[in-house]
Amino acid sequence: MGKKTIHVSDFSGTVLRADDEVVKVVVLEHPDLIAGPVQLDATPVEVESIDDAALDVAVVEIHDKHGGGEPRRVVLTASEFDAMATDVPMAQLLRTAERVKPPKARRGAEKVDYGTIEHAGKPHRGRVTEEEARLVRERLDEVNKRLADAGIRQIDPADPEHAERYGFPTAD
Repeated sequence: MGKKTIHVSDFSGTVLRADDEVVKVVVLEHPDLIAGPVQLDATPVEVESIDDAALDVAVVEIHDKHGGGEPRRVVLTASEFDAMATDVPMAQLLRTAERVKPPKARRGAEKVDYGTIEHAGKPHRGRVTEEEARLVRERLDEVNKRLADAGIRQIDPADPEHAERYGFPTAD
């Protein structure tokens, strides 16, 4: 017994043959989209009018007290948004408006200082500073308790790698 897989267009249910061109449509936002972006398969004919149907829109964030500290994202037609500018044309307003800097990447934004007791001894790729090594040697029990409480490996002065990394004396 064999199995046969049949691919169909998500839009029309049309059977797609192996030699048919398949267009991938990724839906990023939609009122009925619950768990993030999804991918749909279609034929080129089914999506050829999508560019003609596209709307000129403005996507804005409103930062006010109604969002509970979070901005509200609003999509409206570009003409509706343009009509809000009554002093100067919107195109001119947009050219001269203050630029918004993109948010800083969260990953590198908060640099960890391993030379402090709250971070000393945590595994990291960087070089161990003398300050971190001194803290680990002088306060090993405190460092190991903090590491154990966080579910992180503890430092063993008898381990040759740990001894070298943190400057523990070795028995040669």
